[in-house]
Amino acid sequence: MANVTFKGNPMTLIGKEVKVGDTAPDFTVLNQGLEPVTLADYDGKVKIISVIPSIDTGVCSQQTRKFNEDASGLENTAILTISVDLPFAQKKWCAAEGLPNVITLSDHRDLSFGEAYGVVMKELRLLARSVFVVDSTNKVVHAEYVGEGTNHPDYDTAIAKAKEAK
Repeated sequence: MANVTFKGNPMTLIGKEVKVGDTAPDFTVLNQGLEPVTLADYDGKVKIISVIPSIDTGVCSQQTRKFNEDASGLENTAILTISVDLPFAQKKWCAAEGLPNVITLSDHRDLSFGEAYGVVMKELRLLARSVFVVDSTNKVVHAEYVGEGTNHPDYDTAIAKAKEAK
């Protein structure tokens, strides 16, 4: 299991660690309209799954903006930002940031995504900062569990892997 800290404190991650070569686990999260969304909703697309602890914090906000700015031109690619924030808070953030087309998904209801990808921080009931790139056949081609939750992920590698994916 990945070793993750948050503000220097060790975190216990719940779920199974996802590795490159794995078939991406399915999940059910909620979109801003409170409708269920699953991995199958993005079948046939490359998926950049950007996982953040909370959208309304500095690094999380920057991460969401960076992936959506730098990867938005990639063909046949969906950029998904997943956190346990309520869908209402995600929608409010998108409006305030002027990013109405960003796909934010909430795992607050039952931690389906977090447990399937091994990113639930037990001590905080937040998702650990991480990035997964999943190809159009749902194979994981990149998995990064950021060691310290207040640090940024490796944007360049994730975007490069998404560009290589088919």
